Amino acid sequence: MMVIACAPRSAHLPMHFGVIQFLTLAGSLGLFIYGMKAMSEGLQKVAGARMRDVMKVMTANRFMSVFTGFVTTVLIQLSSVTSVMVVSFANAGLITVRQSIGVLMGANIGTTMKALVFSWLGFASMDIHLFALPIIGLAFPLLFLKSRHSKPFGDFMVGFAILFLGLEFLKNVVPGPDTAAVQILQGVGDHGALSVLLFTGGGMLFTMMVQSSSVALAATMVLCQHGIIGYEMAAASVLGMNLGTTVTANLAALVANVWGRRAARAHFVIKAIGVLWALLLFGPYIRMIGGYVEQVHGASPFASPDVIVWALTYLHISFNVLNTVLLIGFVPQIERIVTRMVPSRTEDDREYRLEYIHDPVMAVSPEVSLIEARKEILKFGKLTASMSVLVNQLLVSTTEAERSNLFGKLARYEDITDRLEVEISKYLTRTSAEAKDEDMSERIRAMLAIISDLERIGDIFYQMSRLLERKNEERLWFTPEQRANLQELLGLLDRAFGIMLRNLEAEDGEVAIDEAMEAEQRINQLRDQLRRAHLKSIEAGDYNVKSGLIYNDLFSSCEKVGDHVINVSEALAGEV
Repeated sequence: MMVIACAPRSAHLPMHFGVIQFLTLAGSLGLFIYGMKAMSEGLQKVAGARMRDVMKVMTANRFMSVFTGFVTTVLIQLSSVTSVMVVSFANAGLITVRQSIGVLMGANIGTTMKALVFSWLGFASMDIHLFALPIIGLAFPLLFLKSRHSKPFGDFMVGFAILFLGLEFLKNVVPGPDTAAVQILQGVGDHGALSVLLFTGGGMLFTMMVQSSSVALAATMVLCQHGIIGYEMAAASVLGMNLGTTVTANLAALVANVWGRRAARAHFVIKAIGVLWALLLFGPYIRMIGGYVEQVHGASPFASPDVIVWALTYLHISFNVLNTVLLIGFVPQIERIVTRMVPSRTEDDREYRLEYIHDPVMAVSPEVSLIEARKEILKFGKLTASMSVLVNQLLVSTTEAERSNLFGKLARYEDITDRLEVEISKYLTRTSAEAKDEDMSERIRAMLAIISDLERIGDIFYQMSRLLERKNEERLWFTPEQRANLQELLGLLDRAFGIMLRNLEAEDGEVAIDEAMEAEQRINQLRDQLRRAHLKSIEAGDYNVKSGLIYNDLFSSCEKVGDHVINVSEALAGEV
């Protein structure tokens, strides 16, 4: 990170900085990062799953989303973890891009709480080991208890202590200012606005490397305490750190769908807008912070390195709070910006997120809720129908790249079916509490049965993809007749899916149950025919036994899918 020196403190003399000193500094930074990681992972084990549930539920409006992001980040202590969770939820369609924007804003505020802790404890006039080592002593017995929460809480306490021990080592091993280095840094810092931009870029790059704004901020505070970094350029670095911290979510989004990538871009856009206005108002902004510090702590950060840590803390907090206050009214506009940044290019990008079910607090009537759920179930059905097409393509694919792409899609769709079943089930369960009559209760039971069958279809198709993957890994081959038989059976399944989707779209009482039964019978007849022929071929030794077993599993799985498809139409017809 680029820094500029202010007047060095007399207590620190220039020292030789060789390989051992460098490794000691790297080890101190590593100890600090390890402590933060252990503390965060311990908290996630204690409250992480609960926080995921909270995040999914408490996003009814933008203000609740901000509060949810704030609480989640305060509890798990890493905004990068929250941002990755947001990307994964948006990727799976559990929250919308608009909801994710609010959560990310709240996470930005939540992460500033660590800056206060650093200032209060890490840079207080006390020996950190006086409380860090006793904390480890208290935590040590917890690591051996069998209670579900004891060990994770012990991990948190140990991580907390190690974090501040690492910070103490950092403070002690950072070398005093060297005359030549001071002159170089002063030269870099003597270019006005250009220097501010250079240090902003330096802070951003450093944060990208360590992937934590908290780590970068703590390191900057240490440099300030040694008089190696001045307030003005340190403040510019802090702004860059806020932008650099968005890299974690964007790295996670590299393998995400369009919704996950939009959520990650939203994190970048929020920070970029904030850094832009802060740089435009840089001079007045840091002078205002400096005046407040002088009033509260009795010294100006422009003159005394001792209070720069407080100035940076207030800058970090005020920047994220003000940025959220300024942008909270422009969430729809931010959503439009990221939609233009990450447009939908394929049909896959437009599918499979909760679109009709928005309100987790049930602000609508039960009748309207069932209409919304029915629309969501129709989309769920279309997803499972598309998996049949993907399996058919996988059966005849000839290139490794194509097969890898299809395997990936089927795995992702199977994960989406699991999540959709959970979310729609929760929605229907809440609706059932408001059901006014037995007819509505029956419709809810039918919908619950349908989503269970649709989720099972997703599981079976994924298992079929794993069978085909195993066939390729073991270099097994199907005969042309086997492949044609499976394609014929999958074609019958596609016809059955078409009938199922029409029934899902039909009004109550207009379900084509006879047509659905006829399609199911044709699937069963072909499956029975294939089974008899398969047993004769195995007996005659016409093809490899291993490939024959996979072939048998595949056509049997197709018949199982057909059973679940007809179950959907029967449930729609009231035959649950």
